Amino acid sequence: MRLIQNMTTIAECTAPENSVPSRVIKIAVIGGSGVGKTALVVRFLTRRFIGDYERNAGNLYSREVQVDGEQVIIQVQDTPGAEMTDNGIGLPDHVSCSIQWADAVVLVYSVTDRGSFDLVDQLHQLVVRAGGSNMPPVILLANKADLLHLRCVDSQQGPLLASSLGCASYEVSASEDYNQVHEAFHRLCCQLAKQPPCTAGPSHTSAGAATEKRRSPLIPRPKSPNMQDLKRRFKQALSAKVRTVTLV
Repeated sequence: MRLIQNMTTIAECTAPENSVPSRVIKIAVIGGSGVGKTALVVRFLTRRFIGDYERNAGNLYSREVQVDGEQVIIQVQDTPGAEMTDNGIGLPDHVSCSIQWADAVVLVYSVTDRGSFDLVDQLHQLVVRAGGSNMPPVILLANKADLLHLRCVDSQQGPLLASSLGCASYEVSASEDYNQVHEAFHRLCCQLAKQPPCTAGPSHTSAGAATEKRRSPLIPRPKSPNMQDLKRRFKQALSAKVRTVTLV
């Protein structure tokens, strides 16, 4: 059994016999600390929401899925949170390497954290510089849209910023709505699936070499997430909710 993604959902299905993924789609998720990057990634790939994560772990998540009928492997690189310092934006080297490695970048901010929104423009500039002439596709995700009482970024500011950056924007809630998260990542995956895979043949010496140069830098091997640990935390969260209801 494996996770198979179709046009509307991620469902657990039996893999077709002799099915071999034809390509790998690599996505880097970057943003400020505490904006919910890990929750968004896990929500997209497993449908589950787990509210408690180790911060700035920088895990690499991978799933074999179907995108528009094509069997692919999606690798999503979670990254440590960026911070604003007196000397400008503070960004671990691992994040810069992830941008160069990725086929696409997801910029995340929280609607409850104005500082994370203000970071987006500078993070986008880093993506532009890292991508050069091979700028990867980018989308903007505004997370925690369900926390209306804590909102400090207006719902219109995200689309306005995305328009100025030339990318699509989505306002989502990782905790409350899987479909919103799925739609954002799925549209990005479909866009990438339509692009021809990178080739390194002789006839692609210049363009192919440039693309490979951007994507070739090695990222220090991230810690693979322990899926059993994620399941354990998920069960603990459910148990806590049951206990709360019982006490009430």
